Amino acid sequence: MKVNTTRFGELQVNENDVINFQEGLLGFEKLTKYFVVDPGDSTLILWLQSTEDAEVAFPIIEPKIFKPDYTAKLLPADMNSVQIETIADARIYSILTIPQDITEMSANLKAPIVINNKKKIAKQIVLQDSKLSVKYEMYKDLKSYIVAYSSDDSKRTTVSEPKAVSETAEATNTASANNSKERTSEA
Repeated sequence: MKVNTTRFGELQVNENDVINFQEGLLGFEKLTKYFVVDPGDSTLILWLQSTEDAEVAFPIIEPKIFKPDYTAKLLPADMNSVQIETIADARIYSILTIPQDITEMSANLKAPIVINNKKKIAKQIVLQDSKLSVKYEMYKDLKSYIVAYSSDDSKRTTVSEPKAVSETAEATNTASANNSKERTSEA
């Protein structure tokens, strides 16, 4: 299906990727259908885009990225509301507030979005932990993570120098020629 958005233009969305929030999000209870947009930049920030209102999109991020010790302690009723048996069956996201001064960006750790990826149902759940903040300032933590994240592909991929590539090609051609000679002499 095609979805018009003010932030990303017209997007083609697979209906299997639409997430149903039966109760909507806090303050947006009437909007119940969303999908996740990955803008493909290096910020690690995703967007939760409404299919029902082109102007409604929330920046979201997995809190474990900037706060590795973050734990969403869900009550049994919370887990039942998104039809999961364990927290491992879900993806947890925090909604971000991104003001004009990006260094003041904050994450809502108190009311995460819990998504059952298999059934594509979700809920914004207000956690009972009084130590969690609605406006956790996370810019420095996120920046540290991004800077520390190694994206050096040479550690995962064999890299050849251009000279080595031509030598390899020569070796391959020589081996092919030798194989042809061997086949000819055997016949």
